[in-house]
Amino acid sequence: MHLTITEISFSEFRTRGSKFFGCLSPADSITEMEELLIRLRSEHPSATHHCFAARVGPFSPEEISSDDGEPSGTAGLPILNSLKSADLINAILVVVRYYGGTKLGKSGLIEAYSTAAAEAIEAAKLRTLLLCKTFFVSYHYTEQSLIDKLAYDLELREIDAEYTDTVSRRYAVAADRYPEAMARFEASAHLFASLREEGESHLIL
Repeated sequence: MHLTITEISFSEFRTRGSKFFGCLSPADSITEMEELLIRLRSEHPSATHHCFAARVGPFSPEEISSDDGEPSGTAGLPILNSLKSADLINAILVVVRYYGGTKLGKSGLIEAYSTAAAEAIEAAKLRTLLLCKTFFVSYHYTEQSLIDKLAYDLELREIDAEYTDTVSRRYAVAADRYPEAMARFEASAHLFASLREEGESHLIL
């Protein structure tokens, strides 16, 4: 399991004349990340830097960061490390800086960007992101008690269901329990009209 967010949070930090504004936002894709950057650059046109980091993709997160003109490793990397320390994925964290006339030095920049990032994360409502795999099962109504027991034992989460002459359900199961779930269902496959593995997914709890 990881953590994620569904709402934007903000922070504001000042040091030695410079102002740092943090913005932590959900981002399920690189496109969403780029859209947020465009919006923040429009809202803060006179800012000196728009530094950011993002972790996108629940199973193998793509990690991106930018110093946006600050000395290498003093802005984007500290922001990215803040996301990683919080185990946040599908999120982008932008820190906008207004230069105050006093140079902070590399260590001062790292501390400032880390602080702005940490405060934006602290202000956020963090949610659990459960990595799942999904499968489809169709069965006769007479097998409902068996399905109920399997669903309870394996902590399955129902995604959708359809009721006709048979019951068709799509379930999600925690990725680390998927082999166990498939073994349990396949052991009773002769009782089902259909059993089909699907793919990777995630749920926000």
